[in-house]
Amino acid sequence: MPNIRVSTTPPTAELPTVELPPIAADVLVIGGGLSGTWAALAAAQAGARVVLADKGYCGASGVAATSGPGHWWVPPDADARAEAIRQRTAIAGGIADPAWMERILDITWTTLPTIADVYDFSTDETGRVQYRGLRGPEYLRAMRRKIHKLGVRILDQSPALELLAESGGTIVGARGLRRQRGEAWTVRAGAVILATGGCAFKSRLLGSHTNTGDGHLMAAEAGVDFSGMEFSTYHTVAPAHSTMTRSMSFAFATYYDGEGREIAVPPGDATRTLARAMLEGPVLCSLHRMPADIRERLRRVQPNMMLPFDRGGSDPFTHRFPVLLRPEGTIRGSGGIRLADDDCGTAADGLFVVGDAATREPVAGAVSGGGAILAAWALSSGVIAGRAAAARAACHGRRTDTPARPLGQAGLRPARHAASVDPRAVTAAVQAEMLPYDKTIFRRGPALARSLSRLDGVWSDLRDHLDGEGAATAGETVQARESAALTAVARWCTRAALVRPESRGMHLRVDAPASHPALARRLTVGGLDRLWSRFDGDAPQPLDSPVPTQAGAA
Repeated sequence: MPNIRVSTTPPTAELPTVELPPIAADVLVIGGGLSGTWAALAAAQAGARVVLADKGYCGASGVAATSGPGHWWVPPDADARAEAIRQRTAIAGGIADPAWMERILDITWTTLPTIADVYDFSTDETGRVQYRGLRGPEYLRAMRRKIHKLGVRILDQSPALELLAESGGTIVGARGLRRQRGEAWTVRAGAVILATGGCAFKSRLLGSHTNTGDGHLMAAEAGVDFSGMEFSTYHTVAPAHSTMTRSMSFAFATYYDGEGREIAVPPGDATRTLARAMLEGPVLCSLHRMPADIRERLRRVQPNMMLPFDRGGSDPFTHRFPVLLRPEGTIRGSGGIRLADDDCGTAADGLFVVGDAATREPVAGAVSGGGAILAAWALSSGVIAGRAAAARAACHGRRTDTPARPLGQAGLRPARHAASVDPRAVTAAVQAEMLPYDKTIFRRGPALARSLSRLDGVWSDLRDHLDGEGAATAGETVQARESAALTAVARWCTRAALVRPESRGMHLRVDAPASHPALARRLTVGGLDRLWSRFDGDAPQPLDSPVPTQAGAA
């Protein structure tokens, strides 16, 4: 097991925070990215009093704020919609839901134009408004303005640490820190929406530094489970010495090995082809095939793309530059918190989930939804959950007068005695299992079992000894909690990959390369100290049960 202990001396410093009076809300949204702001907007438009707590700065944090989000944008023509859904269903591995696809197409089509009062949509040469693709930084700033106008209270730089629950398990709020002010906040609400994004295991994917699986861990502590976590192997090509992971330009890329030989990249297999080459040595790239008109527009469409080259004094259109693959984990994967109903509710009463924190299997299946489908999902799931949460709060009230208990465990309150566990060492141990290509892109049963065993050891140690509440600063408390969340998500992803004994969509098992019709079902995983898993229609399998090795076994 990796060594994550730095001392046996427990910390003695107290958390230098001031406890704020509880804030009352109808709906609390945790996360201020694309799905979170759409959820807050929908809830506020439904008449709810909304508080939004963002780990960063709402309008600038998260992966959408650094990108140029396209949307799955299909006119409300029956034939066009049917064809779009047919094409996606054909590649979804048998586990997508056409009814959900139809739903998000419709919500996106009718809802996106409604922000025209705060966002300046571009027009084409004929003057026709273009709604499909937006400019990420402006889009998120516009959403902030929109919800602010409706009276949403925004708590910036205010990461949530844990959910609050009544004695019967109903979620009635959350607790967190305003780290720049040295304050601890508590929000009591009639409904809570998790919009905390996916988890990229701190792979230096642009915009993902705050996406550490915090909402996943909080949901698990509330008894919620996960679906599609094995579909977490999406990778993006990026310049080797940059976090710039905007990938549109690489549609024109030519790749070379360390000897200068061109690498043949078959259509649809770029990630695995490049990963194999990178396991052998350096891979270089040239963008000389990009047409001149697109080069000219690139600085307007994706200005961040050129920054690393400008700063380094190189020209990607005439010089070859080294590239690597940045893992995106569950961000552009399709797994996440399992949906329990059509309102984006979870198995925990009063708790909803949206965007990348939720499973995207209904609309993407076993493959990535890419930017367009995932942006449409973020918008649509936010709208659905925001309306449902507002309706629930109107029915049940704000739940401010009943006792509530905090649910946070690992990374906050040690199960045994406090000891000096280094969160940075925890993160490094998780990355050692979740970032290497030969462990994530090319999966094998024995390697997965070893990874899970190591991750279990890390989890046991941090669960027993990591004392986030007793940390010296608010930042250290947040870091401790993040390390626990990273470990938890890594264990669910690895467990799911281990118990799906086939290859399907982005999940490649080198030792089981075929897909089996009997396993065209969703796989649910759950648990904290004791993991379990089940395919739809089967009984749960605990961690210590034999892992299936035969097609059709569960």
